[in-house]
Amino acid sequence: MRRRKFITLLGGAAATWPLAARAQQSGPMPAIGFLGVAPASSYVSRVEGLRSGLRELGYVEGTNVSFAFQWADTPAQLSELAAELVKREVAVIVTSGNTATRAAKAATSNIPIVFSAADDPVKLGFVASFNRPGGNVTGLRLISGALGAKRLELLRGLVPNATIIAVLMNPNNPAEDIRGEQATARAIGQRILVLDASTAAEIEQAFAAIARERADVLLVNADAVFTAQRELLVALAARYRMPAIHAWREFAEAGA
Repeated sequence: MRRRKFITLLGGAAATWPLAARAQQSGPMPAIGFLGVAPASSYVSRVEGLRSGLRELGYVEGTNVSFAFQWADTPAQLSELAAELVKREVAVIVTSGNTATRAAKAATSNIPIVFSAADDPVKLGFVASFNRPGGNVTGLRLISGALGAKRLELLRGLVPNATIIAVLMNPNNPAEDIRGEQATARAIGQRILVLDASTAAEIEQAFAAIARERADVLLVNADAVFTAQRELLVALAARYRMPAIHAWREFAEAGA
């Protein structure tokens, strides 16, 4: 995802903010809500990109716009935090990850929501269609979720003798679907070991299970929780000497 494209989209959404919210610039300045999964330190570059791009569009933090960040320690907290943003009457909500988008959409049908989704937002129920999304939700679709099977093929090329492939999934993500990976695994005669995790403790438990089952390689599905916990994932893969493949460049930057 290119930062400029995302910021342009957010700027377009800002143009459709309710008139009452925009009129608040003469009084309390409008706030941009941001809903994501902790740790917040994992989003430093993205948040700075958001601030920088908004400045290019004339939205200066502390001058004519403010931010309201809500960081969930676990996905289960997202609904409560989304409700807090709605109660605060933010002008727009930016979400990180499908689970956060689902929580925000359930919390409000009036406040604009801007998302980036790794999977089909129509299938997920975020929008009615690509041409006419309708409602209060819009955003960008990334293709990473659909590339799971391709990443599996890359793993096979890197570790041709692998027979058991561990796949790490977030059970709270409404888009999680490994049928593509399963079909690819069957075609190349490999077995898939599916492990669910949505917290740091569960990720550590999943790696212990991977070791017990003697999996050969690990595929980490595209998910905001795993991106937030990338340093832990990279450290555990090194500790267990587990070849792994990930969805985003942030994992490589963290040492994967």
